Amino acid sequence: MNSVEEIKFAVTQLPTEQLAQFRQWFLEKEADDWDRQIESDIKAGKLDFLVYEALHEYQSGKTRPL
Repeated sequence: MNSVEEIKFAVTQLPTEQLAQFRQWFLEKEADDWDRQIESDIKAGKLDFLVYEALHEYQSGKTRPL
């Protein structure tokens, strides 16, 4: 596998259209990675504190209708 510096250089050499295609691919990959991480964190209970925090705020009357 190429080093990060080699990849950076290769990206700078891409024509505009190919750079746009690469950018789109990378953004989609990053979003997919993020989705998988969030899903994993939810399944592992790492975000449960957010639910408890929201319920506490609601029960304390600190919320308002959307």
